[in-house]
Amino acid sequence: MKNKSLSKKASLTALFSALICATAFIQIPLPIGVPIVIQDMTAILAGMLLGPLYGTLSVLLFLVVGIIGLPVFSGKAGFHVISQGLTGGFLVGYLLSAFLAGLCMQFFYKPEKNEKSAKTAFKSWLVLFFAAVIATVALFTLGIARFMAISEKSFIQSISLVLLPFLPGNLIKLGLVVILTKRLHRFIQEITQ
Repeated sequence: MKNKSLSKKASLTALFSALICATAFIQIPLPIGVPIVIQDMTAILAGMLLGPLYGTLSVLLFLVVGIIGLPVFSGKAGFHVISQGLTGGFLVGYLLSAFLAGLCMQFFYKPEKNEKSAKTAFKSWLVLFFAAVIATVALFTLGIARFMAISEKSFIQSISLVLLPFLPGNLIKLGLVVILTKRLHRFIQEITQ
């Protein structure tokens, strides 16, 4: 029974890694060198649905695939994209965001089988929102720090280039992550038992 559960978790890890890779090709390029992508959303979703271990492993597998040469880093590939590119901090931030989202879910998300009470349902949504926000803040913290180091821009310049233009889209992605997690969490938990 335990081997079946482990193989299902490994399959979901690979599936989410493939999903993160596939979303590399859904992007809106911007002149600052940091495109609008949904990979961050799928990395956070992996953490929220698979937990800190398997969610982080799915992101790590995605990073390995990009490092060995497949163009999954917004159409680019190779270790140099992480070590020298403007988006390197965001790519490493995917790992941290998946881990933190999964950790928040593991410790704070306790869905009730019957969420009929408004208080229980509200608490459930609040925990999901909290987990997604923590993950997003961690992601942008690493992304902005690395952007500043590579571009030699000031903190204010970096915020105006790398955070502010992305806020509206990230609020939408954050909402989608929360809704998708709410819809899929119980299903993922049931199939991995």
